[in-house]
Amino acid sequence: MSKETDAPVRLTSFSHGGGCGCKIAPGVLAEILKKSSGFPIPPALMVGIETADDAAVYKLNDEQALIATTDFFMPIVDDPYDFGRIAATNAISDIYAMGGTPIMALALVGMPVKQLPLDVIGKILQGGESICAEAGIPIAGGHTIDSVEPIYGLVVMGLIHPSKVKRNADAKLGDKLILSKPLGVGILSAALKKQVLDKAGYATMIDSTTKLNKPGQALSALDSVHAMTDITGFGLLGHLLEVCRGSKLAASVNMSALPLLANVEQLAGDGYITGASARNWEAYGQSVILDAQISPAQQALLTDPQTSGGLLVACDPAAVDDVLRIFHQGGFLEAAVIGDIVTGEPLITVLP
Repeated sequence: MSKETDAPVRLTSFSHGGGCGCKIAPGVLAEILKKSSGFPIPPALMVGIETADDAAVYKLNDEQALIATTDFFMPIVDDPYDFGRIAATNAISDIYAMGGTPIMALALVGMPVKQLPLDVIGKILQGGESICAEAGIPIAGGHTIDSVEPIYGLVVMGLIHPSKVKRNADAKLGDKLILSKPLGVGILSAALKKQVLDKAGYATMIDSTTKLNKPGQALSALDSVHAMTDITGFGLLGHLLEVCRGSKLAASVNMSALPLLANVEQLAGDGYITGASARNWEAYGQSVILDAQISPAQQALLTDPQTSGGLLVACDPAAVDDVLRIFHQGGFLEAAVIGDIVTGEPLITVLP
């Protein structure tokens, strides 16, 4: 249950953006990275920055590879405990998205210490610790700074067998696409910031954003699962495009098949949309073909930044039942087949 009534301050009032909507826009990020200098890549580095994957993977030996990732952001909710839980769940997700098992975390903490009561900061950290405990890992250290806006997140490390790593760039022609969590977190966060989200909507938002993507561990054992990523700040279309570009294939998505959080299409139609959603479309809309029946609200859901979103899996059609079973057993009851990997240039076609 939310502890929002205990919060003495509105955390979101301290930040110019919240959750994964804080991400630098995809187009701007691409321009920044384009100007970065290259460096020699060691043979043991199995996954680096080349395909915008979820985490780095470094082979330690024939039996083990180290997965390393970091994620942090400004508040998406006002309740400090919930903010800590969401941020930690989101950070750990990158390990699961590679198919790995998390082993340890380091906390990243930036707080306006002269403006936020210390007990509020403490609740943020407690929220993060509770999720790490659920994932079975310690927070073994970290770093703190006095900052203008509240920032919290984790560095997370995990392990995996080198042969079981699930990259975002290995989808195959004919693969089915499966999404584990419903879309619409950014829509709900926009409604929350405008103070129009009811208690049921808030509970839905917290339930989704604090659900660990643990099924990624079991999916790593399936050779028929070819590619995997999690859906975060660039929205479903942005992260699916990364899969397409890395795999040098196209994708087709069925709008009617997408799982959606309750009431988000109505809220989007009423204008409760994050600025990040528009920036996402501006960055990659030229690589998307929308059917004429797709409404502006539906387009917004396709680009909606997902804080601690679900896993997107590309798998052999024969493995669909196994993948859905793993998700359902893990409590992801709304997991659904949403489309296909098809031949062509890295583009996405969205059908009604």
